[in-house]
Amino acid sequence: MLIGYVSDERYIALPDTIVELINEQGSVETRSRASGAVYADLTPGPYEVILARQGYGSKRVQINVIDGRPYQFRLLIDSLLGYAWPRCVQAGDRAEFRVHSHKAYKLELFRYGIEKEFIQTIGWYDEHGPRATVQLSPDGDYTQTGIQWNRFGYTSPTHKQYQTAPERSGLYYFHASTADGDFFSFPWVVAPAQPSAPIAVLANDMNWNAYNNFGGRSNYIHPDGFPPTPTVNARLELNRYTNPEHINYDKEEYAPLSFDRPEPINHIPLHVQATDPIEGRAACHVAEAEWRYLAWMEREGFAYDLWSESQLHKGALNLDDYQVLVITTHPEYWSEEMYFGVKKWVFERGGRLMYLGGNGLNCKVEFLDDSTMKVWNGDARQQQARGAESRFSLYAESEANLLGVVFTETGIMTAAPYQVLDPDHWTLEGTGMKAGDIFGRESLHMRIPGGASGHETDKRSPSSPANTHVIARGTNPDEGGGEIVHFDTPSDGQVFSVGSITWPASILVDDVVSRMTANVLRRFSR
Repeated sequence: MLIGYVSDERYIALPDTIVELINEQGSVETRSRASGAVYADLTPGPYEVILARQGYGSKRVQINVIDGRPYQFRLLIDSLLGYAWPRCVQAGDRAEFRVHSHKAYKLELFRYGIEKEFIQTIGWYDEHGPRATVQLSPDGDYTQTGIQWNRFGYTSPTHKQYQTAPERSGLYYFHASTADGDFFSFPWVVAPAQPSAPIAVLANDMNWNAYNNFGGRSNYIHPDGFPPTPTVNARLELNRYTNPEHINYDKEEYAPLSFDRPEPINHIPLHVQATDPIEGRAACHVAEAEWRYLAWMEREGFAYDLWSESQLHKGALNLDDYQVLVITTHPEYWSEEMYFGVKKWVFERGGRLMYLGGNGLNCKVEFLDDSTMKVWNGDARQQQARGAESRFSLYAESEANLLGVVFTETGIMTAAPYQVLDPDHWTLEGTGMKAGDIFGRESLHMRIPGGASGHETDKRSPSSPANTHVIARGTNPDEGGGEIVHFDTPSDGQVFSVGSITWPASILVDDVVSRMTANVLRRFSR
């Protein structure tokens, strides 16, 4: 009888796992096969199951064996991982640090600005029991329900692992390390208890969650839910690699994604500094890239309060407390509440919005509860048939109505400098740029090097406000360059957009990118 499958935290099949099944009649031992499948000659009914595999955390679970209904066993690799819960708080609030380690570990807190500022040592953590700092992961698809670390083994008040958020707003990182050199870092967004600056910057935590594949799913891998069997070889099994006509989004419904998971994509190596190149596939469009912009703010002397997208959605961030809202890098996933709230602030109450990123506000997100979101990707074929400019516009309106630009695929996976179209525009004051001049050559973006217009780019569309003015355009091949635009509203609101993910990766190393951004911040925050 097929009992179930064993897989790891990536939903990859784990062969050769020892599986012991126990009931009142005795016990049976078997091993998982190459596919992760577990077979045993059993009578259906309740069993205690013990699983063990070298390099992974062993565990006991209670299951009901039912013929024709295979159970999904999940094991967690021996490594160093962690996350803060909640990931985004206000100063003075507490968050729980949830760390998984098969060795004793040290935990420290740093604030990431132009430098990594040491805040405090939180302590060394180990337990009297063997491997007692190893966390347990639920079986099944915990990308939907949350991994809920610290649920087991931390029941006593003395075991609770909390940290109070510092008074100063900013991007903080926990550093976990072991005596023999293992290291893992994870972010903590600290918003102010009360507004402390004229500028609010958003951390893109909803985008982080959409791209986070810990547990084996993201909005890009199995977005509609797990297949019935774990992956043996992705290149041979996943449609995105086997089907040349693959459409990533071809369903009406997609399974939810929990925020309650570690985010390895946001890990920043210990040695990396703000002025270093951004290495790796994911880092260039999540927290590490966003850190480069915050570092630039501090280098240039701009005071800011950091908030998260989810805090904006939940109403913790009052836009009327600020003169300027800055969104950066890759804010792809927004709720309707966020979008229309910001739009009303800009068009009716004189808010100033700076969009320093690319492929932003492109897809609608719905919050099912405080820790779970559902992504409304829709069916790409329906989007094309309806002529919708984005996934967001399938359910609401084109984001170009607010940003002045919208993502287009012509610039994807390319990078290049910008070319000046209007040298007399005030955003270029002090740069010495003339019509046709090139800027934004320098970039820290190593996934797609080449310039400040890149990775994914946005341009004007028929939905852009009529007074949207183009200042510069990226020189990417096939007219794929992002457009830098500006427009104002009857309420004295203003919007400045650069239409490029790689802009924040250029801001610390390109003088014109830096000066333009500073010009806008100064004008908008008067």
